[in-house]
Amino acid sequence: MKKLSLYQIAAKNLLRKRTRSVLTVVGIGLSAWVLASLLGFNRGYDAALKKDIDNMGFQVLLTAKGCPYEAATLMLKGGTGLRYMSESVIDDILLQREVDSVTPMLMQAVFDPDRGDSGAIDAYLGIDPATFPGMKSFLKFKQGGWFTDPAARVAVLGYEAAELEQREVGDKMLIPDKNIELTVVGILERSGTQDDGTIFVPIRMLQKEFGQQGKLTAVGIKVDRKADTAALENRLYDLPDVQVVSMAQVKNTIMSLVATAKVMVLSIAVIAILIAMVGVINTILMSVFERFQEIGIMKSMGAMPKDVFRMIWTETIILCLLGGALGLALAFGLAQVTDLLIRRLLPYTPTGRLILIDVPLMVTTFAVVLGIGLVSGMYPAWRAARVRPLESIRSEGD
Repeated sequence: MKKLSLYQIAAKNLLRKRTRSVLTVVGIGLSAWVLASLLGFNRGYDAALKKDIDNMGFQVLLTAKGCPYEAATLMLKGGTGLRYMSESVIDDILLQREVDSVTPMLMQAVFDPDRGDSGAIDAYLGIDPATFPGMKSFLKFKQGGWFTDPAARVAVLGYEAAELEQREVGDKMLIPDKNIELTVVGILERSGTQDDGTIFVPIRMLQKEFGQQGKLTAVGIKVDRKADTAALENRLYDLPDVQVVSMAQVKNTIMSLVATAKVMVLSIAVIAILIAMVGVINTILMSVFERFQEIGIMKSMGAMPKDVFRMIWTETIILCLLGGALGLALAFGLAQVTDLLIRRLLPYTPTGRLILIDVPLMVTTFAVVLGIGLVSGMYPAWRAARVRPLESIRSEGD
């Protein structure tokens, strides 16, 4: 007769109550899914936000004085920037030794009644063709190129803006309510940043047509690599009627906006883990009670308490291994669905992948799930090991 291994015995015991075992594996799998998705979100969100900040092309942003939360979200999302500051502030900025270069920007928003069912806002970003392209060197063109005249009536469209407007190089487009005709001279490739939805126009033209001569909404500042950025920011704070938004501040601001959501998700993960532990304990403990006499007979035939303990503990480990594998498969396969759900729930989400699931994360999740199994299986295994053969046989007779 072929001798069965401990794992084969444990597997056969679990298959005796298939429905209960399957439900337990599913419960553990859902807990592992939540845990892996949470860990992947923490890593993915930080990485995507860092990429968005790096792709802005400058390390410090100067805006008109206002709410720092508004400044952070407007600049990352390509917002409308309703406050203005004098263009003369550039002269003060260039006096700082840490500054490598600057680029002025003016954002204007116009309501377009022809977009969608009820209209939408078109945002036009006025830029300086002499400085802006150098700071955004990662932007590549699908068609055409940057304009060179800061006063010309031309436009460069981000990839999504071109798709929405259905324009190509050489086409004409109107600024609603202004009756200003622009010629499209360039269409950018998809960059995965807020620039994809932006309409870039010459800053002098935008200032003139919107009556904002000498006004800006922001100044991007590229800092020398070896310079002390903190010291520069402290001196810029002394400039009147402006506020300094460093990219580190932007990250902290946005992270504070999603901190509550992260706490909620973490709470859900903890609850899911606790439910999984209770499910494992319940399944294995019920199995021990149902096999009370069987365990007693095994011990009367020479099985030691440690043998019974190992058998029950192995059953727990098998359940957790299967549940962990199921959870990781769900987390990996449904990462895009989770990504879309998070984007609908959070007040701000950066471009790029929000859920990053890699090998180290999978190993960590698997280790946590296995740890849950080891802890959860100790009490049922201990109870089984303490079964007395005489009492179990007597209970069977009763």
